[in-house]
Amino acid sequence: MTARFDLLGNKTATTFAKRFFSAGLVIQQSPLPATTQALVSLRASQINGCGFCVDMHVKEATAAGETPDRLSLVAAWREAHVFTEAERAALALAEEGTRLADAHPGVSDETWAQVREHYDDDQIAALVSLVALINAANRLNVIVRNPAGTYTPEMAAAVS
Repeated sequence: MTARFDLLGNKTATTFAKRFFSAGLVIQQSPLPATTQALVSLRASQINGCGFCVDMHVKEATAAGETPDRLSLVAAWREAHVFTEAERAALALAEEGTRLADAHPGVSDETWAQVREHYDDDQIAALVSLVALINAANRLNVIVRNPAGTYTPEMAAAVS
């Protein structure tokens, strides 16, 4: 599969990508644990069918020390015992926040209560922002059909 459009080969798209990446830095530098950020990004990307982002988040999480067992169980997190209660709350928020167009009622009060139990206000701000940002990134890549398997960390450095 080849991409329909080279987002990094176009001036307008590259300018947008740099600003988009800057927004991501705010989240990366937040007090939301990096592991949680990786799991949330991976789960939303799986739901949205963004192969490029799944590839990217698995590779980045692996490089950061995440285990293959946990990464392979993200899609089945409800049935897996390898995630903390805080991670489970974040994954639930990621799913409910991603499935807004699937006749889903949005983020449930139960999920929100679990998130409030495990995260402070700054972490929640980062978590909500991350769900919005990764969904936007998924849409960019799915629309242009960026293929999976081509991501390298140097790609992110080229945008920043």
